[in-house]
Amino acid sequence: MTGFDADGHAVITLDAGQARDARIAGAKAAHLARAATAGLPVLPGFVVVPAAVAPGAPRGEVELRRAWGELSGEGALPIVVRSSSVHEDGTESSMAGLFETVLDVRDWEAFTDAVRRVLRSARCVPVRQLAGSANEAGTEADEGGASPWEAGGDGMAVLVQPMVRAVAGGVMFGADPLAGRHDRMLVSAVPGGPDRLVDGSVQGVRYQLTRHARLMGVEPAEPRGTRLLDRGRLRRLARLARLAQREFGGPQDIEFGFDADDRLWLFQTRPITAMPAVPPRRARLLGPGPVAETFPGVLQPLEEDLWLAPMSYGLTLALDVTGSAPRGKLRNLPVVTTVDGRAAADLGLLGVTPARRRGGAFLAFLNPAPGARRAAAAWRTGRLRAALPMLAVDLMADVDRHLSELPAPEDMLTGRLFAAVSWGRTVLASLHAQESLAGALLPQRSGATAVGEALAVLSEARAAEPDDGRLIARHPVLLSLLPPSLGPRAPLPARTPWAGVARGAAALPAREGLRLRIRWVQEMQTGMVCEMARRLATAGLLDEPSRVPLLRWAELTAASDGVGLPADLPERLPRPHRPALPAAFRLAAGRPVPEPAGRATKGAGQGAGGGFGSGTAWHGAGERPRSPVLVVRTLDPSLASLLPGLAGLVAETGSVLSHLAVLAREFEVPTAVDVPDAVDRFPEGTRMSVDGGTGAVEEVRVTVVGEAAERGEVVECPRAASGDGAGVDTLGSAAGTLSPGSGSGPDPLGPGTRGAPNAPPGPRGGGIPLPSDRPLPTDCPLPSNCPLPSDCPDYREGMAS
Repeated sequence: MTGFDADGHAVITLDAGQARDARIAGAKAAHLARAATAGLPVLPGFVVVPAAVAPGAPRGEVELRRAWGELSGEGALPIVVRSSSVHEDGTESSMAGLFETVLDVRDWEAFTDAVRRVLRSARCVPVRQLAGSANEAGTEADEGGASPWEAGGDGMAVLVQPMVRAVAGGVMFGADPLAGRHDRMLVSAVPGGPDRLVDGSVQGVRYQLTRHARLMGVEPAEPRGTRLLDRGRLRRLARLARLAQREFGGPQDIEFGFDADDRLWLFQTRPITAMPAVPPRRARLLGPGPVAETFPGVLQPLEEDLWLAPMSYGLTLALDVTGSAPRGKLRNLPVVTTVDGRAAADLGLLGVTPARRRGGAFLAFLNPAPGARRAAAAWRTGRLRAALPMLAVDLMADVDRHLSELPAPEDMLTGRLFAAVSWGRTVLASLHAQESLAGALLPQRSGATAVGEALAVLSEARAAEPDDGRLIARHPVLLSLLPPSLGPRAPLPARTPWAGVARGAAALPAREGLRLRIRWVQEMQTGMVCEMARRLATAGLLDEPSRVPLLRWAELTAASDGVGLPADLPERLPRPHRPALPAAFRLAAGRPVPEPAGRATKGAGQGAGGGFGSGTAWHGAGERPRSPVLVVRTLDPSLASLLPGLAGLVAETGSVLSHLAVLAREFEVPTAVDVPDAVDRFPEGTRMSVDGGTGAVEEVRVTVVGEAAERGEVVECPRAASGDGAGVDTLGSAAGTLSPGSGSGPDPLGPGTRGAPNAPPGPRGGGIPLPSDRPLPTDCPLPSNCPLPSDCPDYREGMAS
């Protein structure tokens, strides 16, 4: 136990000037001293600090005993001993509930023991949680001066005040920290003092107020006349919040209590941390739905330029051809973009907007998914509907011919490698455009899909060929089961219960045939780029091939012209694994804010902020899963050390204003509280999602395809290293002689025997042309560093049609 040297400590009363300096008295005491000076209802008290940090202040055991005797009536009145660390209650981090508080302290021995306990709690908090969390609030001392605490000290002062027997108490936020609204206040109250509320043991009654104390809602509902906080108390609390905000320059997180005489006391005030950003008015509604099937994971910069930009441009062409979206918007807004590497589509442009709360219906929509909307311009789409089947056949034949003529990457000159990848970007835009139009305009007479064909092939061929590389080279339709990647290829499913009969790629309807060609072109580009990376590394221009996905396409092509690679390439890091995006969201300061659902999910709790996340249920004991969602019965502050790295936090009880919920918001952990039977509903190992905005907690039930592609955070190009069946350079290195449409035999991307032209032609007349004055975009319009709370593995849907 840490000893307490009374002679080495000084006493500062709250009405002294030094008490208002957070670097001396700690933030909690400094805020209360400042509030008392401003006339707010603060109890008297004193602060115990090391004598070295408070020159001139009364020091020693005699002075400490005198201050204790005056405050407690020589032990007749109970007192409270609390922490006042220089690390807590800052503008960026509250460190809420991490340090000790001792209630109902009476005699001198109990007092000194309580001081020891509080000082000891400073050394029980991990250093990583204290790093960078020093108080940033303004004080009356020198703003730019160094902290007077000695180097290596724990920065802990001890605040001592009388104990109030509150009849009602709680926590008040001068703004709504969940919705990011400054015109609303949140109050959670319980009978008695606020300690049971802030430690998460009880939920309390939650009031939502306007800034002028107009009651907007109560949860749970209270009978009239029996409210814990009546109108008069709520008005006084709202006034206290306004006065505190005026004094401290921003909305405050306040602990309060009403005593037996109905006097209101301010126990603690600190800045509200982790206020979420609010999407601007008319912010675009985005969502991964229309594109997540194609790009289920985080895209690196070069993958984004090679594959996402052509998709966005192709959808733009389709929308423009059919007149389904205003040209002004199509010209200025990308249809598909990325949010920190995750693909997301503009749901407004595609028409995939959720139903309005007041009886609105889903808009018809045009996108690659089944059930897409019919274009509004019927006279244009009617002609296109008649011509589209032949256009698609021509385009697919052109792609098959060109892919079959490409030599193996290692046999090509570097210039031809670049030309092949550039052709791929161009033809991908046409393939995406026709694929989306086919899904919207052509009748689906057959239920056949590329994924279904691939599963049928896999069920027949897996037993005879266990090696994925040779299996894919012989049956390229299997690529439809895997997402595109410049990194390691994800493994094929080991076993499948699919009972369908393989019929060949030629039997697929137009839309599915186009989708399959998209995947083939992407795989061709992967082989070419990996060969480029190997050559750049051999020439000493690239430190290792695995770093090529960190380049942009424009940077890679510039290097081929002798410009050289970017000077900052060695410092670039791969985009980290990020959580799946909400189904519908708007961006606020680069972060996704989920769009509220029309009605609450059954069994949902209260959202406590932190955004949206998904992962694996974990009850806090045993091995921690890769993307843990901590599911507990109560919000115990001792769980704070588990918060870093959580994908979510779910509690059966507790308040959104409790200490642990506040800390979870600071760590950007999606949090839901008051979730009924959460521990029983979500046993360990359950895949689940948590919406910190709405409180919705749901079990995730999807089919995994290619999940292993998400596990590799270091991007590698193993397929550029060898040409054997275990890691084929092109899909035809283990090929036979059958055509792509046969569904078996060689990969149409195989080496072939004929050389490709130096500048590959674009699609024949069957393709939708790319106007030369509208080049493919290469840069994401969003900030590259937009943060996201917690991570989770990705899932792909569509195992069967």
